[in-house]
Amino acid sequence: MSNKLNGQSLFTGINAGLTNAFAQLSGQYKDGLTLENLQKSLSNTNIINNNYNATFASYLTSNFSSFDKNGDGIISSDEIQNYMTNIATQGLTRDQIATFGNATGLSSSLQETVLNHFDEIDKNHDGKVTNQEIQSYGVESDLEKQKIADRNKMVNGMSMFYGSDTKYEGSMLDYKYLDDKNT
Repeated sequence: MSNKLNGQSLFTGINAGLTNAFAQLSGQYKDGLTLENLQKSLSNTNIINNNYNATFASYLTSNFSSFDKNGDGIISSDEIQNYMTNIATQGLTRDQIATFGNATGLSSSLQETVLNHFDEIDKNHDGKVTNQEIQSYGVESDLEKQKIADRNKMVNGMSMFYGSDTKYEGSMLDYKYLDDKNT
C-alpha cells in the first residue's frame, strides 16, 4: 500500500519558494516590486539567479493586477502574504501546481500524482485542490487498494470450488457467473 499523500508539503514548499523569491526580487528595487521592475528583472541575470525567481517573476508579471490588490502599482509583502494565505485556505489550481511545483524542487512524485489525479482529488470541483482534499484522496486510494486486495484474496481463496486458474477482480457473485459462462 502506498504512503498517504501529504498535501501540506506541497503547500509548504510553494509558500517557502514564493516567500524566498519575493524577498530576493523585491530587495533589488528601492521603489518596490512594480510591473516595470519585474519586467527588468526578467532580463537581468544578476537578479534572476535561479529557475524559481524567473518563474515567479514571470508569474507576477503576467498576473500583476491580481496581486496588486490596492492598485498602487507595487506588490507589497502584505499582498504576497494575502496571496499565500488564500492559496493555503482555498487551494491551488492545476496551473499553480505545475508552475510553482516544478521550480521549487518539490517531490516530483507528489506533484505528478496530484496533477494526474487533479479532477478526482478536487472533490468540490472548484478547480482547486486543498491540503485536505489531497490527504483525503490519498486515504481513499489506500482504502480502495486494500478493498481490491482483500476481495481478490477472498475470491482467489474460493478457487478450490471453481478452479485455480482464474484471477478475477469482480465480486464473488460475478466470479461464479464468470466461471459458468466460461464452461
